[in-house]
Amino acid sequence: MNTTTMNSMQRTLTTLGQKEPDRVPLFLHLTMHGALELGMSIEEYYSRSDYVVEGQMRLSKKYRGDCISPFCYSSMEIEAWGGTTLFLPDGPPQCGAPIIKSFEDIDTLQTPKVMGAASLTRILETTRLLQARVGETVPIIGVAISPFSLPIMQMGFDKYIELIYEQPERFNRLMDINIAFCVEWANVQLAAGATAICYSDPMSSSSIIPRDLYLKTGQQVAMRVLPQIKGPTATHMASGRCLPAMEDIADTGTAAIGVSGQEDLAELKAAANGRVSLIGNLNGVEMRRWTQQQTEMEVKRAIAKAGRGGGFILSDNHGEIPWQVPEEVLLAISDAVDRWGRYPLDWLSDWTDTSETKP
Repeated sequence: MNTTTMNSMQRTLTTLGQKEPDRVPLFLHLTMHGALELGMSIEEYYSRSDYVVEGQMRLSKKYRGDCISPFCYSSMEIEAWGGTTLFLPDGPPQCGAPIIKSFEDIDTLQTPKVMGAASLTRILETTRLLQARVGETVPIIGVAISPFSLPIMQMGFDKYIELIYEQPERFNRLMDINIAFCVEWANVQLAAGATAICYSDPMSSSSIIPRDLYLKTGQQVAMRVLPQIKGPTATHMASGRCLPAMEDIADTGTAAIGVSGQEDLAELKAAANGRVSLIGNLNGVEMRRWTQQQTEMEVKRAIAKAGRGGGFILSDNHGEIPWQVPEEVLLAISDAVDRWGRYPLDWLSDWTDTSETKP
C-alpha cells in the first residue's frame, strides 16, 4: 500500500513503471477549454503563447489533472508545410486545402525547417513557459503527428489510401520526408522542456487499416521514428481501436497507448500484459451528456477494469475533450478519481458493476 502523497510527475512515472502510485493518474486533455477560461474565441486564444500558458495553468488548478500540454491544434504542423487552418467557433481548428495536390508533388516535396515555422515556434515558446511554471512536478506532453498519419492532412484520406496501395515508391519517399520532420519536431519539443511526446498515429489504428497492412507500413515507420526521439513516447490512436495490434504496437518501444472507448479496458489491459501502459478510455463525445451519477460510474468502471497493478492513466479516448463538455462533468471526473482511484483499490473486492450503462 502506498500511503505517500505524490506529485503528478511521481504519480505518472510510477504507473508507467507498472507499479501502483498513490492514486490513478488523470490526464484531462483540455485544449479549447482554455479559451473558455479566459473568455476568448478559440482563434484568439491560440494566437499567443502566454494565453495558452495561462489557460493550461488555470485548467490544471481547476480540474486537478496530472498533465499539461502546449498542444493547440493538429494543423499547426501543416502550417509549417505552407498549409492553412480553418477556425471554428465551437470546435477544434481544421486543416485547410491539401498541400499535396497531385502525386507528382511528392517528387519535389521538401522537409520544412521546424525552427522557421511561426506556428511551431509558438508551441516551443509555450513549452518553455510551462516548464518554467511547473518544473519537474507535472508532465508536459508535447505532440508530434506520426509520419504515417500526417498525409491524411497533407493530401486527403482518399488520395493517401490510393498512394499506399498503388504508388509504393512515392509512399516511401513521403515517409522519408515526414520521418525527418517528425523526429526533428519531437526532439526540439523535448529540448524546450516537454517531458514526453504523444505520437499521434490514428492511421495505424485497427479502425482504419488491417493488422497486416499496419505491420508493413505504420509499424515500420514507428520503428524508424521512435528510437530517434530522445525521450519517452506514448502512441495515441485518437479514438481508433488497437486491440488486434496491441503486441505489435508494443514492439515499437512506445511506453503507453491511447486506447479507444469502443474497446473493453479489461481486454486491453490483459493484452498489454505489462509491456505498455494504457491511457483512456472515457468517451469524450458521450461525455457531453453525462449526469454526475453516470460520470462517477464511468470513472469507477474504468478504474475497476484497468487500475490494478498500475500501468493505467485515466483519460478521454480521443486525446482532446470536446468544447461542449461542461464544467460540471469535468469536475465530477476529478472528484470520482479522487474518491475511487486511491490505491490499493480495496473497494474492488466488494464491487459488482450493476449499471445498465454500456462501457
